[in-house]
Amino acid sequence: MLYVSVILAVVSFFLCIYACARVGKLLNSVKGLDWDTIASLTGDIGTIKKSIQTLNNRINGLNSPKLNDELLHYAIKQQNNVTDIRKNNIGG
Repeated sequence: MLYVSVILAVVSFFLCIYACARVGKLLNSVKGLDWDTIASLTGDIGTIKKSIQTLNNRINGLNSPKLNDELLHYAIKQQNNVTDIRKNNIGG
């Protein structure tokens, strides 16, 4: 049990050193950014995501008004095909 706890402590120490190194690397990489640049990048990312989503919907045909009509006709057709089980009581 003593060996397990020592090994766990050593692994935890090395993971802590690794995490500190990653945080230091991140802080060095964003040292030159100011809040205006970050706000601009955030807005640009939002615009790009919206454009990609619209393009994907257009490619998939989800932006088509014909799709809603087809879905409505399909739902009505399926609803008309359902028969009431209580009407067909044979036997029992």
